[in-house]
Amino acid sequence: MRPDDLAAGVLRDLLDRHPEVNDADVADVITGCGFPWGEQGYNVGRNIALLAGLPHSVPGQTVTRLCGSSLQALRGAGHAVAVGESEVIAVVGVESVSRVGHGHHLAQRHPLLDPDADGETVGAVFTPMGVTAENVADDYAVSREEMDRFAQRSQERAVAAQAGGFTDREITPVTTPDGSVVGADEGPRSNSSLDSLAQLQAIFREGGRVTAGNSCPLNDGAAAALVMEAGRASELGLAPRARILGSAVSAVDPSRMGIGPIEAIRQLLRDAGLTMADIDVFEINEAFAAQVIPVCREVGIDPFDDRVNPFGGAIALGHPFGMTGLRILSTMLNALESVDGTLAIESMCVGGGQGQAMLLERLG
Repeated sequence: MRPDDLAAGVLRDLLDRHPEVNDADVADVITGCGFPWGEQGYNVGRNIALLAGLPHSVPGQTVTRLCGSSLQALRGAGHAVAVGESEVIAVVGVESVSRVGHGHHLAQRHPLLDPDADGETVGAVFTPMGVTAENVADDYAVSREEMDRFAQRSQERAVAAQAGGFTDREITPVTTPDGSVVGADEGPRSNSSLDSLAQLQAIFREGGRVTAGNSCPLNDGAAAALVMEAGRASELGLAPRARILGSAVSAVDPSRMGIGPIEAIRQLLRDAGLTMADIDVFEINEAFAAQVIPVCREVGIDPFDDRVNPFGGAIALGHPFGMTGLRILSTMLNALESVDGTLAIESMCVGGGQGQAMLLERLG
């Protein structure tokens, strides 16, 4: 299924669920996309708005921060609403890895940033992500056993979330061009076990620890959210689910990409005068177990704490790069409501050595 069609359907469903919002009142459609070319190119955000049936008067834009693209789109929408420029913004995230791929072969990279035979570069921006995970595992002495145990926990929690109906509350079924209906994530593996994970070979470095089982799979996906000014929502009779309390970005050595969120999370906590003990749900994108574990420990929470990805993460669900930020948002709000919590942090490592985080407060 084309990514623009997939995202347009999700956006249309979002707006249809909120008939109080007139399509023409949407000030902008901001779309996050990790690799905005091919079928995701030519300003896919504008194309999605048109395909979703919004009036020609509604503009659309596409932003990319690789893995953090839709979280950046959400951040930008929050900024526009906060300063009074817009009252209603639709935020979209989309990625189709099966049809567009990583796209690295299309990038016109500077030769100093092109990996050599060992996957290293002067700036290391394009160091393969799996190699960066091995680097982090070395730096922070993360064992293979820990990584597999975390991966198995993700699978078990995601499978339980599907079986218990948790994920149904954040998914709209999609009818594909061949007429089949997809109403559940295809990633979670009910047959996963520590024994089966232990049999997998390292794939990024000889003698390494990062495997297909303790890494995120590559997926297709789309997500959408409405960001509104509180007064406008009240006028329309809509009850906001949450408000953005703050966001932060950070950067590290690109060859250690996975630890990027650490400083962004610390900044969020400092700015809000909070500690991790105040956070009810902590959703950290599971690019690799090798990086989730040290990020958690560095910001002051046990990676196996029940507040960390309580309903599974990307190791089980998958990581469609430009869509994941909004997927995590949806899961996080769903989780806060399920555990009757108030505060949550979403964070992501970002290709090229960056990190991103957002703090939200549940309302109602």
